[in-house]
Amino acid sequence: MNEKFENFQEKRMYIFSEIVNRYWNDKLKDEKDLENLAYDIKEKYGFGDKDMNFIKNHIRVAMGLDTSSNEKFANEIKTIKEYKKVDTPIVTKIDGVCDYCEKDCNCEDTCKYEAHIYQRTKGPIIENNKCLNCGDCVKACDFGALADKIEFVPLIDMLKDKNTKVYATVAPSITGQFGDATMGQIRTALKLMGFEDMIEVALFADILTIKEAFEFIELVKDEQDFYLTSCCCPVWFKLVEKKYPELFEHMPPSISPMIASGRFLKKLYEGSKVVFISPCIAKKAEAKEEELKGDIDFVLTFRELKEVFDTLNINLSELAKDEKDQASFAGRVYARTGGVSFSVKSVVNRLNPKRLIKLKAKKVHGAKACNKILSDLSSNENIDYNFVEGMGCVGGCVGGPRTNIDVAKATALVNEFGEDSLIMTPFDNKNVVKILNEFKVNDINEIMENEEIANMLKR
Repeated sequence: MNEKFENFQEKRMYIFSEIVNRYWNDKLKDEKDLENLAYDIKEKYGFGDKDMNFIKNHIRVAMGLDTSSNEKFANEIKTIKEYKKVDTPIVTKIDGVCDYCEKDCNCEDTCKYEAHIYQRTKGPIIENNKCLNCGDCVKACDFGALADKIEFVPLIDMLKDKNTKVYATVAPSITGQFGDATMGQIRTALKLMGFEDMIEVALFADILTIKEAFEFIELVKDEQDFYLTSCCCPVWFKLVEKKYPELFEHMPPSISPMIASGRFLKKLYEGSKVVFISPCIAKKAEAKEEELKGDIDFVLTFRELKEVFDTLNINLSELAKDEKDQASFAGRVYARTGGVSFSVKSVVNRLNPKRLIKLKAKKVHGAKACNKILSDLSSNENIDYNFVEGMGCVGGCVGGPRTNIDVAKATALVNEFGEDSLIMTPFDNKNVVKILNEFKVNDINEIMENEEIANMLKR
């Protein structure tokens, strides 16, 4: 085993940290500075001269750029300065390392979604038309042959520009991901970095919950009907779209709470930028889908943000607690398996308590369970439910590939944070009412009757 490549996920975060530190402090100004960084990494970890392009491509990917066969850096800094977005593909192969791998890793079996994305040649081959961007392969490759682009460096200049308002929207699963820091302390930290404010995406989950409740009532009319929720997990959505297209008609064209946060904030604050902070690699890809482009400008993961806080010497425990109660219990528990089902059912029961067709939820999480439930639905086997919630990661979003704590702890903290909310259901959320009022909707029951709102919530 070649030790210089072992535990490369940690080495990759060191590379990212060095890029952030140098770029933030104006010490990464040209390609000569990038060459010096590559040399420093080579010396630190004992890489050889023939490994330099491998190192340079990891630097490029950590800056949000594509890999290159160029032995020297060329225009990377200029490109970053002009970057308004990070392009696909998100998951990319880094050449030059598979020759060293002595593991029987069998790349063909790495994808848990049975898409047969990988072929065992000289390392993995990514078929991007099949890739769900779930991140399992990146997490599994300890040698750094696969990596997802990091989208923070192109954001730095925007954060430093006083004329650009940048909002951070955070996934409900963020609770507990930064130790004992409160949401208010995370908000303060982000403001210190240059963000205008931090908003819980659970607030927009509340809005989507209301929409899906109305849709369920409208679409599920008898015992044979069923509804596939689409609003939360991009891996689940893409799995249905690509592998089970015959079921796609049961999945209404809802956007996710992430996309909703971008659309609403950009309507309310013209010219603003929106950055989503997530446990998920797939969210980076979702933000770049053709019909969704521009709604979210950049996506950062919890793991990446932790590295940024550490690099910039931001000690969360020492910061003021800028607390705001923005979302309901229902919106906050979207973070874990069963959260969406619980939330939609609570609103369906409130809208139509005497409804004869009750919402019967089936909650599945993880690759194997998602595939099985879709296979059962496709063949009409064992169906005694009418609302299907699929989550690509075990445990839901709290089990995402870029989280900082284990699933059990994260789930408990999400439930606790939900219970701490003074708002129980989306209908009780005055923040939702305030937003809807901006679009001339004075009653939550009229949300689907407003054409502008209906279009904003549609893919």
